[in-house]
Amino acid sequence: MLIHYRRSAAEPCAAPLRGRAGNSGSRLGAWAVTALALLGLSACSGLKYVPEGQKLYTGSKVIIKSPEKITNEAALQTELESVIRPKPNASFLGLRPKLYFWGLGQGKTKGLGHFLADKFGEAPVLLKDVKIAATSGLITNRLYNNGFFKGTVTNEVKTQEKTAQVNYTANTGRVYTIQEIHFPDRDTLVDKDIRATQAGSLLKVGDAYNLNTFTAERVRIDNDLKNSGYFYFNPDYILFQVDSTLNNKINVYLRVKAKAPDKATKPYWLERIRLNTNYVLTDTTTRQPILYKKYEYYPDEKVFKAKAITNATFLYPDSLYRRRRRDQTISRLMSLNTFKFVEIRLRPSAAGDSAGRARLDADVLMTQLKKKSLRADLQLVSKSNGFTGPGLTLSFRNRSALRGGEQLLVNAVASTETQSGNGNGALGLTSYEFGLNAQLVFPRLVAPNLPLFDIKLPNSDFQPRTTIGAGYRTVTRANYFREDFFNLNYGYTFKTKITNEQEIRPIDITYVRLADTTKAFNDLLKTRRYLRSAFEQQFILASSYRYTYNQQVLEQRRQQIYFSGQVEGSGNVASLIAQATGQSRNLPDQGYTVLGQQFSQYLKFDLELREYYRISQNPTSGNRIVARLQAGIGMPYGNSVVLPYPKQYGIGGPNSVRAFAARGIGPGTYRPQTTEQSLNQFYDQVGDIRLEGNVEYRQDLVPYVKGALFVDAGNIWLANPDPEREGGEFKANSFLKQLAVGYGAGLRIDVQFFVIRFDYALPFKAPYGTPDNPAGRFNLAIGYPF
Repeated sequence: MLIHYRRSAAEPCAAPLRGRAGNSGSRLGAWAVTALALLGLSACSGLKYVPEGQKLYTGSKVIIKSPEKITNEAALQTELESVIRPKPNASFLGLRPKLYFWGLGQGKTKGLGHFLADKFGEAPVLLKDVKIAATSGLITNRLYNNGFFKGTVTNEVKTQEKTAQVNYTANTGRVYTIQEIHFPDRDTLVDKDIRATQAGSLLKVGDAYNLNTFTAERVRIDNDLKNSGYFYFNPDYILFQVDSTLNNKINVYLRVKAKAPDKATKPYWLERIRLNTNYVLTDTTTRQPILYKKYEYYPDEKVFKAKAITNATFLYPDSLYRRRRRDQTISRLMSLNTFKFVEIRLRPSAAGDSAGRARLDADVLMTQLKKKSLRADLQLVSKSNGFTGPGLTLSFRNRSALRGGEQLLVNAVASTETQSGNGNGALGLTSYEFGLNAQLVFPRLVAPNLPLFDIKLPNSDFQPRTTIGAGYRTVTRANYFREDFFNLNYGYTFKTKITNEQEIRPIDITYVRLADTTKAFNDLLKTRRYLRSAFEQQFILASSYRYTYNQQVLEQRRQQIYFSGQVEGSGNVASLIAQATGQSRNLPDQGYTVLGQQFSQYLKFDLELREYYRISQNPTSGNRIVARLQAGIGMPYGNSVVLPYPKQYGIGGPNSVRAFAARGIGPGTYRPQTTEQSLNQFYDQVGDIRLEGNVEYRQDLVPYVKGALFVDAGNIWLANPDPEREGGEFKANSFLKQLAVGYGAGLRIDVQFFVIRFDYALPFKAPYGTPDNPAGRFNLAIGYPF
């Protein structure tokens, strides 16, 4: 016989209280302290507030007794205990502070005792409040729901001087299992369609009877029927007849209830579909619609072309109604980002059907967002490279620039930023940035039709997008140089599931022009060959592919995974063309050029994996263990000996290894030795390879305030040796020993739409051994680090 025991609720117990004796060597004083401690605990236990002649209810346990091993016994235990009422007073190690506070307020209408009782108190839960017979009945019901049709429940009350506990024993008997499953056998249309769903049935021969499974099976069949035209069907029209047999077996017969109305047992086809892109609650549209591909389109094409809306509509005139296509239409239209609300109303059609089929008319009602908007944002910019400062962004948006739902976004940016020193006494860098960029986002894939790929993605709920972008920005590093960045890109973004996103950028061209260099920076380039190459080769002809899997959108999941992987290449096509056309190099150490400008050639791989584990079962809880692993490698070759400077990795700072300054780690065991090297740390401490890991425990403290404990580790390395940065090259047999490690704690002010983060971190280990500066580092940042 298998018996499951569960520890009982905590009983009153003693715990030490601090006291002071008049004479520490006096045995009498020690006894006095002990007596006072026990007296204090007796009060805090709350037992003195139990009415005379009553017992304080301290909880219940359920003991499961079964003649055989129970599958998923822990889940059954949880379900049986979930019906136990009432809940006892909260206790910890025998102490019941809420009950104690309640007692302080008895007979008081004001004062501290009344306040504590009102805010923190809890009235005693007494044995007389426990409905033992009703609870036994609920446990018996749950046994039946799990296939224990011969289950019985007994109870026992265990009492002490002032407390009582109620124990329930569930004698399950043998569980009933499914022997046969019979789907409807009539020759009606609805029975045929139900039989057609049998392959996906949740009911399996040999499984134990479980009411939840039968309920889920009704919902599954209803979903399948809804996608086969049965608009008026619902799960309540399905009946399961269960006949028990010898040897604890059951036969299951699935039927459609005789009371199901006629309209619920036949499929419906779509007749008229009206598309109204300018619906308001007071809508009284009387204009004649535009007829487009059998759709009736309102009000006109001045804002949205009919084609743009019908491309996102998956309800088709003269087609079988499918709820999946209705939901997909709502999702696609909303993801155009041009509508505030989308609603689909369906009703029986007045039109007849020569084939005798039932018909529905559909009204697709769309309420527009404001077409054009202008927005100004004043913000505190906090970047991963340690630059922080105020910024101003002016944004213009047109939600249907070409009357096809195309989004035109134009941003003007101005900011001034300062990077904190590197911790070695170096002065911070000051940066000024001005920029103008524009994006035109098409709500479709602007691409040729391919034989094996439908560019409409008909099975996706999400609108694919094509993005064309162009931009210019100028960045001035005070006392060093000015850089002008010109960018042009073209790419596609699409999702096949809510958790999956893919981005393809066949064109991502960046041209960087270095200007207004100071003598100090020119001297630096002369002595740093690799740095000179990184700045000279900043004509980047890149293409990239990124895949993202993100379970954070599934908010109810206790464990969530985030993965992002990207591959990027540059200069490969240009190099092949240069070689094929016989282009020669001006000097042996120089590469091929495009328009007289040497271009970069490299392959770059980046991976990021995160795991979010919620400690509490409550989905609103912020108590989590979060981990992140980042790995990246950039391999220059052919036309390049080093990655272009914007593509190199830096590590450290408020979103990385927080115990070290931004770009204050690596590469490898390299560290600045002189004042000049410390001043140039921002340019020297970058690399081609990155490995970083972070673990963080997050805890809710009070509303809108969260705490965190964290450990960070990581470093960067060079793909090729650099004599000016000794120890920076990656070596497989020593790289793990060269990880910098830091730890710390932080506070986050989290008001949902805005997060201010304060972290204090201490270095534990530097790549070269003991940190030069063991002092802690305070980080102020916007948002979570990951």
